[in-house]
Amino acid sequence: MFNLQEKLQELKLQLPDAPAPAANYVPFVRSGNLLFISGQISSDENGLIVGVLGKNMTVEDGYEAAARCGLSLIAHLNNALEGDFSKLKRLVRLAGFVNSDSNFQDHPKVLNGASDLMVRVLGEKGEHIRVAVGATLPLGVAVEVEALFEVI
Repeated sequence: MFNLQEKLQELKLQLPDAPAPAANYVPFVRSGNLLFISGQISSDENGLIVGVLGKNMTVEDGYEAAARCGLSLIAHLNNALEGDFSKLKRLVRLAGFVNSDSNFQDHPKVLNGASDLMVRVLGEKGEHIRVAVGATLPLGVAVEVEALFEVI
C-alpha cells in the first residue's frame, strides 16, 4: 500500500501546508471520479517565487518553481483524499502556465519540474498528459500548475 509520508521522506521532500485560495474559489472539486485541483502558484518557505523566464529566471529556476507547484498540488490531493491514497487511480492531466518573455521557447522544460515530481512521488499513477503555455501570471509568480486526477 502506498504511504505518502514514507515516499516523501525517501525523496527528502516535505509537503507545504495546502495553500488557501487567493480569491473566490475552492482548492478542489470532485465530480464523479474526477478530482480537479485549482492552479497552484509557485511559492516556497520564503514566499512567492516570482520572475519572468527568459528575462530574469533560468529554465532551471523555472523547473524548481514548477516542482514547488507540484508539491502544493499533492498537498491538496492529500487533503481531498483524507490521506487515503488507495483512492487515487491516476493523475490524468497537468496544465502549466509559465510567466515568460515573448522569445522564451522552453515552457515544456520548465513544466518538467512538476511532471518529474509527480512521477517520482506517485510512480506510474503520476504519469499524465500535459499542456505547457506562456502567460502573464498573477502576482508576478513564475509558474502556475493545475491538476486533474482520477479517483475511486
